[in-house]
Amino acid sequence: MITIENLVKRYTQDNADFLAVDNVSMEVGKGEICVLLGPSGCGKTTTLKIINRLISPTSGKICIDGQDTGKFDVVALRRSIGYVIQQVGLFPNMTIEQNIGVVPRLLGWDASRIRRRAAELLEIVALDPAVFLKRYPKQLSGGQQQRVGVARALAADPPVMLMDEPFGAIDPINREAIQDEFLKIQRAVKKTIMFVSHDIDEAVKMADKIAIFRAGKLEQFDAPDRILSAPANEFVANFVGRDRALKRLRLLTAADALAPGFAPGAGRAPATLSATDDLRIVVSLLYTHGVNSLPCSDEAGQHVGYVTQQRIGELLGAARS
Repeated sequence: MITIENLVKRYTQDNADFLAVDNVSMEVGKGEICVLLGPSGCGKTTTLKIINRLISPTSGKICIDGQDTGKFDVVALRRSIGYVIQQVGLFPNMTIEQNIGVVPRLLGWDASRIRRRAAELLEIVALDPAVFLKRYPKQLSGGQQQRVGVARALAADPPVMLMDEPFGAIDPINREAIQDEFLKIQRAVKKTIMFVSHDIDEAVKMADKIAIFRAGKLEQFDAPDRILSAPANEFVANFVGRDRALKRLRLLTAADALAPGFAPGAGRAPATLSATDDLRIVVSLLYTHGVNSLPCSDEAGQHVGYVTQQRIGELLGAARS
């Protein structure tokens, strides 16, 4: 768990004070991903860097699992927190195995343990250790390097990871695939993650909580569905976009949209939904087949009901208001 209490970072420039972070408080639960969003210069990256004291706060407190990070030795603190940046930052003169082993070596791990851990982590990020362990960063694609960056951040099994626009430099098609891969990894490792992004769609997909900043202030801190359905003010509404109802399709599944008591007319359905399909898939199938409803089955293949266009509209109604 990460707890931020009344965090302030003040800079003085030309004899004037500038608040980069203005009395920010939030709590991120253990195993949650919190995405920090906002326009350039809003304070999100400064907040992230204060957590591992790359930047010192002016005032306020940050606790990890109840322990005040201000009382930690700064080197020990940074070694205990995974850190992933957009530029990846792999050492070009080191093999992938050596890159992953940087922090474990500093912690005194022996070579065989580091080798085993590097191989294990490459498996987790879907890179074959037999192929990649002895390669150098220049021999990898940008997406592969980013996966190695995630593996390196996980090397010493830190409870907390900080990620600063980690997928921002990757093309949209590969970024989507890497996001999916990262979410699979997170389901396995369950780290507490603070994640800076500039992309609301990425935040909606990745986050358990979203923190939206403006001019150093925290405008709204909430679950993605609440951010989209009940923006706290006009700034948040404009930031997430007029299409926020459509963005909510990613968050809801066919199981959420079952229409109680609905009975279709005669005729065979052109397709059957899975209860876990998100509503983007559902809407696509409804329009592709030109129908108002489709049957839905659970993981065992048992019929559980029907999803209708009307029911989807009702679910999204709150986001249109």
